[in-house]
Amino acid sequence: MRSPVTGIATLLGLLLVVIVGYMSLFTVAQTEQTIVLQFGKPVDVVTAPGLHFKAPWNSVINIDKRILDLENPSQEAIASDQKRLVVDAFARYRIKDALRFYQSIGSIQAANIQLTTLLNAALRRVLGEVTFINVVRDDREKLMQRIRDQLDHEADGYGIQVVDVRIRRADLPEQNSQAVYQRMKTEREREAAEFRAQGGQKAQEIRSKADREATVIEADARSLAEQTRGVGDAERNRLFAEAYGQDADFFAFYRSMAAYETGLRANDTRFLLRPDSDFFRFFGNPSGKTATTTPAKP
Repeated sequence: MRSPVTGIATLLGLLLVVIVGYMSLFTVAQTEQTIVLQFGKPVDVVTAPGLHFKAPWNSVINIDKRILDLENPSQEAIASDQKRLVVDAFARYRIKDALRFYQSIGSIQAANIQLTTLLNAALRRVLGEVTFINVVRDDREKLMQRIRDQLDHEADGYGIQVVDVRIRRADLPEQNSQAVYQRMKTEREREAAEFRAQGGQKAQEIRSKADREATVIEADARSLAEQTRGVGDAERNRLFAEAYGQDADFFAFYRSMAAYETGLRANDTRFLLRPDSDFFRFFGNPSGKTATTTPAKP
């Protein structure tokens, strides 16, 4: 039979093998790259994902190999036309050389601090060579490419590749924006007043022309009405004259009846005329003839 000491030694040996085996294995994730260190010095860089072996006394450091974000706080820059700009930009980068990155910077936090400094310098350098209009409207895409190229060139020494740089916002400072806004507002108000004055002048011209044309049309219409009325009166007189010529007695009777209708109105039949006036000749005699008195024979 085995002694208890032999069993304990066997267990300790197995435990030691497990510990050594565990310390000799490490895994690399799909999103990471690993640096193997031997007594603090890099001896290997592993980029392939999976299970890997190392010496038990070696240590590993995992470094992200995905595209990382760099959010840059708003910075002021001066364009070539001496206009101050507030620029809000961000960058995207990845670690392409893990060993150089570890030896030069060492961590993502330190890389963000260093890249922020380099990005601000590149922004001021590039934007200082162009005008305000080029930044905010004309050449923003080209300027962002230039900034990316410069930042990528400077970050290459740290094992970093800059993938993209974007200017999210480039505008005047608040006090300058208010001054520009007030100037634009004043200019628009001046133009609006000018347009209103021109419109008022044009409206007055149109009204004057319309009044003049209305006066001419009204005068022409009145002239035509007078001419038509004259023609009608002439026709009426001709008809009256023709009727009078055909039957003088009936015409005289008709004219008297019309005079009676006009003169003898309701509630007003007062006349200052002599009873034997010619106006009342049809009252005394239906034929309208006045009675003649024959002188007495001597």
